[in-house]
Amino acid sequence: MKKLLLNIAAVACLFTLTYCGGKEGNTDENTDTTTAKDSVPKTLDDPVTVSAKRYKLVPVSSPAFADASLTLKDVADDAKLKEGENVFNFEVQNYKLGEQTPDAESKSLANSGKGQHIHWILNNDPYSAHYEPTVKKDLKKGGYVALAFLSRSYHESVKNKKSYVVKKFTVGDAEPHSIDLTKPQMFYSRPKGTYKWKKGDKLLLDFFLLNTELSPDGNKVRATINGGEYLIDKWQPYAIEGLEIGTVTIKLELIDKDGKVIEGPFNTVDRVVTLETPKPTL
Repeated sequence: MKKLLLNIAAVACLFTLTYCGGKEGNTDENTDTTTAKDSVPKTLDDPVTVSAKRYKLVPVSSPAFADASLTLKDVADDAKLKEGENVFNFEVQNYKLGEQTPDAESKSLANSGKGQHIHWILNNDPYSAHYEPTVKKDLKKGGYVALAFLSRSYHESVKNKKSYVVKKFTVGDAEPHSIDLTKPQMFYSRPKGTYKWKKGDKLLLDFFLLNTELSPDGNKVRATINGGEYLIDKWQPYAIEGLEIGTVTIKLELIDKDGKVIEGPFNTVDRVVTLETPKPTL
């Protein structure tokens, strides 16, 4: 009888342990075991979790300006320019520099009070903004590639076949830049610099492409934001949401269908921007 009671007790104990083990596994819902590697998404549909912070890339919809055009009047391809100040005269059609883009107030993006402008990018360095069609640049000896495109007042590029100009030129006695402008190329535009940041603000992610299209089965842009990766398969601007005060590291890579970086001097770029608390108004 005593032996029978011991057997019954053992079975009961085993049942209890098995049940409790299953129960504990199902209720452990608040334990975050996600790592940066595990959190890399295949699409932009879900936020990336890195170090317990969440960011989302949300497509930005803006006025198209499909007929807007930009031309450079007085610099030929492979031109040889003098060292020192050079003047670049643009012609703008179907687009008004210095005017606010109609939906600027609703965007929650950094916006220029001076209005729409031209982004000038030299050798993929951070752009300068120009609100008149004449751009003056003090240039040192060297080989250069310049990209200029029309920008909305909140610094989003206008993307059509006539909205930009790209030129190679040399300054002084120098070798031409190595870039091949017939091959796929990517230029970085936004974000840039330091932002006065408040809750609910969004950061514009924007870049400019030449000689390529993006698609789910083809070339893509891989964006790494504070360590979290996103694969972008459509060329359009994106708003980064969920950022907080501090530094933001951004890496963009133009990649092929196999995830390999496409050869080009600017097809991998790293930038750091700063989000800081606005100073109180006295």
